[in-house]
Amino acid sequence: MLDFNTKTIREIALEMPLTVRVFEDHKIDYCCGGRVPFTEACATAGVNPDELSDKLEFALSGESDASSAPERKSPSDLIDYIIAKHHIFTRDEITRLNELMKKVCRKHGEQHRQLFRLRDLFNEMAEDLMLHMRKEEAILFPFIKQMELAESGKFPAFAPPFGTVQNPVKMMLKEHDAAAEQFRKMRAITRDYHLPTDACPSYTGLYFGLRYLEKDLHRHVHLENNVLFDQAVALESQVFGEMATEFGGCCHSGTK
Repeated sequence: MLDFNTKTIREIALEMPLTVRVFEDHKIDYCCGGRVPFTEACATAGVNPDELSDKLEFALSGESDASSAPERKSPSDLIDYIIAKHHIFTRDEITRLNELMKKVCRKHGEQHRQLFRLRDLFNEMAEDLMLHMRKEEAILFPFIKQMELAESGKFPAFAPPFGTVQNPVKMMLKEHDAAAEQFRKMRAITRDYHLPTDACPSYTGLYFGLRYLEKDLHRHVHLENNVLFDQAVALESQVFGEMATEFGGCCHSGTK
């Protein structure tokens, strides 16, 4: 029997990727707030640690693809995976949900005024997240790929234009936290996406879509916060050596 009590949620998610499904079911944060001990996370979520351990063990009992999990990918391959799996989905889903939000507000807004607050918060989140992904794809991700090529000797090493890779990483971490807070507020407005009795199929689809978008964002942020960004900091140290420490102080250590 595995002993999860000696690990943080982040460590469990990284070492055993299939466990994130269980954490999702119990609303345990394994991405932005994953650096807490297992027992502490259980207490916060109101979950019995022994029962959760049993569920984690069960989820792991069918683990046969651990080597192909995205957590095991190289930085460049992980970036390609994040863009194909999460960035494209997020953009498409935001566009779809934006039109659905307008329709639901138009038809149900007068009876359910909270929809207008939900719409405003969704629009804020969507604008922030779209800009966030553009910055990653235009600035941070290409530099990480360049460092990986330099580390393998296939490309010259160019010092980062932003001082150190830790600077954009720090910004991305803050923006991830902001997105998580926006989703928490949307859950509060909707009472955890509780549908009213007069909800039509569009209303139902909107809430389902928002819930699924948040779930996807959790996995998206987990791969960046807990895997890619630590890889980037390690790469910078390998490629630039002592120069990396001169660029700036570390903002996101790889400590568990």
